[in-house]
Amino acid sequence: MKTILGKKVGMTQIFSEAGEAIPVTVVEAGPIIVTQIKTDKTDGYNAIQIGYQDMKEQRMNKPMKGHFLKSQVPFKKYLAEIRVDNPEDYQLNQTFTVEEFEVGKKLDVTGVSKGKGTQGNIVRHGHAQGRMTHGSKFKRRPGALAAGTYPSRVFKGNKGPGRMGRDTVTVQNLDLVKVIPERNVLLIKGAVPGPRGGLLRIQYAVKGQGK
Repeated sequence: MKTILGKKVGMTQIFSEAGEAIPVTVVEAGPIIVTQIKTDKTDGYNAIQIGYQDMKEQRMNKPMKGHFLKSQVPFKKYLAEIRVDNPEDYQLNQTFTVEEFEVGKKLDVTGVSKGKGTQGNIVRHGHAQGRMTHGSKFKRRPGALAAGTYPSRVFKGNKGPGRMGRDTVTVQNLDLVKVIPERNVLLIKGAVPGPRGGLLRIQYAVKGQGK
């Protein structure tokens, strides 16, 4: 298993044997369990579903409760699906921890970025502002949106003010610096998406693993 779910704890730094300070993100990852096995025969493709973080039965809605009772696995708050080549190699309720990960490998980390509310063009898209001279009326305005003559309409896709953040973001090729199995902790070099306590999906990097 080369994928695991976890939560962002925060950032700190550790020191290498050479005395170099390394900024790391602390991630509390797993343990996860296999909650469903999908095969090409039954579902049209091969995959397994994994669950993370225990959840009380009374907090579960009826459809999800039935899903867990059918598989006879513990109730989990977060679910994710992973495509696999050989689903027969996995069993329901099989557990995976951070011990599956090897220090020095590259990781891809996916999370939901921090929400920044409604922002204007300058903050949201990095547009330049207008002249700050006295009397100018376009200091932070978006500027012209459409042609004055034909076609005198606003085209779709123009970069304008709006909601910023709360997007699914993947940061690729981060170094796994340290694994602490007894605390279910991964130390990943650099920053990862989302706020403290945000859900993360950590997996071996798709690209750059040989570097």
